[in-house]
Amino acid sequence: MYRTKTCGELRLANVGESVTLSGWVQRTRKMGGMTFVDLRDRYGITQLVFDEQTDADQCERANKLGREWVIQIIGEVSERQSKNKNLPTGDIEIIVRQLNVLNESITPPFTIEEQSDGGDDLRMKYRYLDLRRPNVRKNLELRHKFAFEVRRYLDEQGFMEIETPVLVNSTPEGARDFVVPSRMNPGQFYALPQSPQTLKQLLMVAGMDRYFQIVKCFRDEDLRADRQPEFTQIDCEMSFVEQEDILQMFEGMSRHLFKSILNIDIPTLPRMSWADAMKYYGSDKPDTRFDMKFVELMDVLKGTGEFGVFNEAEYIGGICCEGQAVYTRKQLDQLTDFVRRPQIGAKGLVYARVGEDGVLKSSVDKFYSPEVLENLKNAMNAKPGDLILIISGPDTLKARKQLCELRLEMGSRMGLRPKDKFSCLWVIDFPMYEWSDEEQRLMAMHHPFTSPKPEDIPLLDTDPASVRANAYDMVINGVEVGGGSIRIHDAKLQQKIFEILGFTPEQAQQKFGFLMNAFKYGAPPHGGLAYGLDRFVSLFAQLDSIRDCIAFPKNNSGRDVMLDAPGFIDQSQLDELSLAVNLPQD
Repeated sequence: MYRTKTCGELRLANVGESVTLSGWVQRTRKMGGMTFVDLRDRYGITQLVFDEQTDADQCERANKLGREWVIQIIGEVSERQSKNKNLPTGDIEIIVRQLNVLNESITPPFTIEEQSDGGDDLRMKYRYLDLRRPNVRKNLELRHKFAFEVRRYLDEQGFMEIETPVLVNSTPEGARDFVVPSRMNPGQFYALPQSPQTLKQLLMVAGMDRYFQIVKCFRDEDLRADRQPEFTQIDCEMSFVEQEDILQMFEGMSRHLFKSILNIDIPTLPRMSWADAMKYYGSDKPDTRFDMKFVELMDVLKGTGEFGVFNEAEYIGGICCEGQAVYTRKQLDQLTDFVRRPQIGAKGLVYARVGEDGVLKSSVDKFYSPEVLENLKNAMNAKPGDLILIISGPDTLKARKQLCELRLEMGSRMGLRPKDKFSCLWVIDFPMYEWSDEEQRLMAMHHPFTSPKPEDIPLLDTDPASVRANAYDMVINGVEVGGGSIRIHDAKLQQKIFEILGFTPEQAQQKFGFLMNAFKYGAPPHGGLAYGLDRFVSLFAQLDSIRDCIAFPKNNSGRDVMLDAPGFIDQSQLDELSLAVNLPQD
């Protein structure tokens, strides 16, 4: 037996017991004739004591132990004289009688501590060592508990977990597919699923009624902190439901997760229309941990003075930062540089301060009368000590997005976005379509199977761009953690949607014929949603990136530097798959 106890469970109640422990050497310390070794496993750290006077040979062997050596010891639990209140096992230590080295280790490339000296690339290359660090391990333990509680809740609500295929057909819309060549069907390819969307709809046609799956999905898209090429969804679908049924069901699941994992009671989730989210926050995933809503200033500033930038703008909006009039000119210049960054793209920034005397002073004072500046102060509901920041532009959507980035930056600078505070909401009533300049056509904002709101169906023939979708997203702290929709279950309406999206009947049949044919056999009204498990867990763990709650993530280039993947394959494999590779020329 390699161990009778773990390195995290011994307490004062175990004093006097003979125990066997196994684990990794965290560190060794020699103090006079005593050698102390911290032994670590997944469960914690226990201090071992080797006494030169009791067993000189064994103490000498302990002095030769290196970091991350795997050892087994047999000894007696003793109460520590100098207790360590920072460790759960800090009241006890083990007086070692026998030491067995199970495996030696070369010196690791970075320290296996919570605060490691290894950079991201190095830690990802040796991820199996990085996972030994207690803070990284805790993220995976949280992920396990999260998935467990999801299954518990959905099982209690009558959901059935059903696996769907990983090798599927490639479909248009959405992100790029990862494709897999078929050896048995030369020249043809599978695709890895971006989500089990059509498959879960087929399960509703099959009468499964309530389905869920914690499933791997794949999207070949540019990466960022909350995006990986392979990710995990909590995928759900229900039959005979309307939007309200789904919102109630999964708001309940979120409440269960917050309570069971974080012991937080979250209030009833507010609901915000997509139009209001864009109007007041410039984002369909607003961070509502703080207020600072946009105020549109077209009526106040356009045409009321001689500032040409505002007079030519299609949108002028501002935010009021309470108590921030102490900002220096240097700080304001830094904010101007911030909004001018290429990824934001604003031309500049106008600011105004309200002095202690209640008078507003701005960077464009010379262009406006005192009456207009007073109107600006009143429109912003600004008080003495407040700072007003204004962005304008020729494109309303772009200007709002720029103001959104500025709002988030100010929220961070003002300490209004703490990671341990959670603000959740539903964003509803999304547009059905969005215009693609690249494709020069309407594209589905969610996917082609989203149902329009019933009252907007007549607009499909006259003004499809104004049609709203029966779609909804759950947003937490400015992160879209999940989203879904009521689906189309009528084959004729589905065909109409395909026409608006530019598919000919033949193309629609080729790509989605299996689904449209299934609808002919009695499809129930149905809908669902999918949560991003990685994003949800990273919020609970208060992480900046989802990578640290994934066991073996990819880097920002989509590479697994530990496995050195992707990589080239042998010519014989290419020949077997009837493939030829043409690499781009430098």
